[in-house]
Amino acid sequence: MWRSSGRLPGLLLSRCRSALRRKGGDGLFTGRSNESRLKVVEALSDATAKEQEVRVQNLPFKIKERHSLEYIRQFPHLRCKTNVFSSLLRIRSEASTAIHSFFKSNGFVHIHTPIITSNDCEGAGELFQIEPASKTAEKHDNTHFFDVPSFLTVSGQLHLEVMTGAFTQVYAFGPTFRAENSQTRRHLAEFYMVEAELAFTESLKDIMEVMENLFKITTSHILSNCPDDVELFHKNVAPGQKERMEQMLKNSFQVLSYTEAIDILQRSTETFKFEPKWGCDLQTEHENCLVRHCGNIPVFVVNYPYDIKPFYARDNQDHPQHTVAAVDLLVPGVGELCGGSLREERLDLLQSRLKEHGLKDTYHWYEELRQFGSVPHGGFGLGFERYLQCILGVENIKDVIPFPRFSHSCLL
Repeated sequence: MWRSSGRLPGLLLSRCRSALRRKGGDGLFTGRSNESRLKVVEALSDATAKEQEVRVQNLPFKIKERHSLEYIRQFPHLRCKTNVFSSLLRIRSEASTAIHSFFKSNGFVHIHTPIITSNDCEGAGELFQIEPASKTAEKHDNTHFFDVPSFLTVSGQLHLEVMTGAFTQVYAFGPTFRAENSQTRRHLAEFYMVEAELAFTESLKDIMEVMENLFKITTSHILSNCPDDVELFHKNVAPGQKERMEQMLKNSFQVLSYTEAIDILQRSTETFKFEPKWGCDLQTEHENCLVRHCGNIPVFVVNYPYDIKPFYARDNQDHPQHTVAAVDLLVPGVGELCGGSLREERLDLLQSRLKEHGLKDTYHWYEELRQFGSVPHGGFGLGFERYLQCILGVENIKDVIPFPRFSHSCLL
């Protein structure tokens, strides 16, 4: 029997009627006229009305009440029935479509990078290791299912770099995982990343241009195709977000060097929990301050210290400060949205860097990408959930993903 998923019974009939009108009857109750099909739908609706009313009354969501995102988060199996979360899911779907469309129209090849990997791209050690469930009872057994330690991926970047040996522009869009013991509004254990690599580029400007265009074109697509859903968030969840979005879309993104950013922070009258010092990574409070300094326009911060970026970032060889060609995109309300860099294509410098980190044996294959023919290239990654937070004004990242996973919580 066709059910209306616990929504108001009347929605069942109206949806079926609209579907029949759109499709001329094809695909529903094949072999009957539209009129007879509508009679069947009406009979089904009447027969289940009382049952549906009881179910609706027992829902933890009251029809005439507005529930907070924090409240409905307690019911991951039911919150898709609410207006706000069904709107979020439609926006999320449209955003995914827009991202794929952007890359396709710009000549990028979509690559399915693996979820299981033996690499730690970020080098942070915050990994979920993969072993068969039966292995938990065999702790004395040192063998691995894949013969080497294997993990859930933290990034598809290194696999995309492999593909730049065959294609000039590639991208990936899929789940990534971080074993961070954090329950903040900014972190998830499972989230989605959009990652791209461009061959034959020797300038961060090329990468920044793709980042900015991706953000603006995707956002414009969402505003055009989901106006009512976006308005629900801008009106009821984040008043004033509409104006902030318009500012981001009509203005060119700002650019600061890391050194300039530190100088701005040190001269700021704001009180920081973490003191801004050259050579230290930027904290969220620093990122938000820089965005405000730039008039709440997204800002690129470029050329970070050599010692705080991963081994693959291209050395600028600019002593005494010594920086790498890395870039972060900071946006209002979120902080870091994208991170990228030019990749070190010079074999001698890469080998030196890997040796410093004790990674030469692990990344021998990565050296071979340079040994057997490489070109200057670079790329970036964008956090999909943080992007949705930015455009909708949602404070907690757990409210922009269907089934959030974070430390001490894996419901469903």
